[in-house]
Amino acid sequence: MTKVTMTVNGRQVSGDVEDRTLLVHFIRDKLGLTGTHVGCDTSQCGACVVHMDGKSIKSCSTLAVQAAGASITTIEGLAQNGELHPVQAAFKANHGLQCGFCTPGMVMTAVDMINRYGGKLDEKTVRENLEGNICRCTGYHNIVKAILAAAEEMSAGRQAAE
Repeated sequence: MTKVTMTVNGRQVSGDVEDRTLLVHFIRDKLGLTGTHVGCDTSQCGACVVHMDGKSIKSCSTLAVQAAGASITTIEGLAQNGELHPVQAAFKANHGLQCGFCTPGMVMTAVDMINRYGGKLDEKTVRENLEGNICRCTGYHNIVKAILAAAEEMSAGRQAAE
């Protein structure tokens, strides 16, 4: 067993794990944060996406020991002071979900995508960046619409702050 310490959603956490424990299982089983989903166990579906040090990763293919010392943000860590993150709010407003299983991974991927591209997103770029996330219900149209709406809002917010 190895003791790992990391910051998850702004809170320092520690736990003993086997060296082969995946980050997704540490998050779900040790920390009780079940918003991060296990879909395929092969890093193809994207349901397990979290942010490690500000960048999206698939937590089903990352060992918990690899995240030692890192800052992890899960879907539970996006909302602040009871307010949905702009991407979460855009998914809600634009009906970017149906069953909701893929939604946490889609939202986390979208936040990273918007952080990387800012207001310079178009439908083609969004669809290309979602290739590692699978949704079996929506057909992606409203997901793309939600991401573009959130990118526009977040870009406008950045410009207003400047």
